[in-house]
Amino acid sequence: MADDHFSLFGLPVRYAQDGQALERAWRAVAAQVHPDRYATAGAAERRVAMQWAARANEAYRTLRDPLARARYLCELRGADLQAESNTAMSPAFLMQQMQWREALDEARAEGGGPALDALRAELDQARADMRETVRALLDDGGGDAAAAAERVREWMFLERLAQEVEDARHAAE
Repeated sequence: MADDHFSLFGLPVRYAQDGQALERAWRAVAAQVHPDRYATAGAAERRVAMQWAARANEAYRTLRDPLARARYLCELRGADLQAESNTAMSPAFLMQQMQWREALDEARAEGGGPALDALRAELDQARADMRETVRALLDDGGGDAAAAAERVREWMFLERLAQEVEDARHAAE
């Protein structure tokens, strides 16, 4: 079958994807390799069908998630994120990160409420902006996977911080 997740589903190798087209392609592939279709086949054929079904499901999970898709595409284009070891970020982003952390600490101290809601809205906008920046870096003008990888590392931070904000909102309720 295919060498990468995009070609497995017959999709263009780019960040911007049509979610409905992805789902239709996944359903078509899943129907072809579903283990139930091979129930009467030999053990080797059943095992291969299960492996392909698992691969299709993993590819679908990766491509439908915007951050996972960005990570995958960066790596596919040779930009290793080194997410666990490379924490380098732009000075501007580091300053913004410190401001968000302070805002979260202050909101927790105030007991949540409007301050957490405002921080959540700000982070939601920052995440939307990051998605668009990564899309432009990966899809426009041949793509810049190295620059996109830097932004993806920042995006990963945004996702963790957004989760902390949600946790703080639930704790305040």
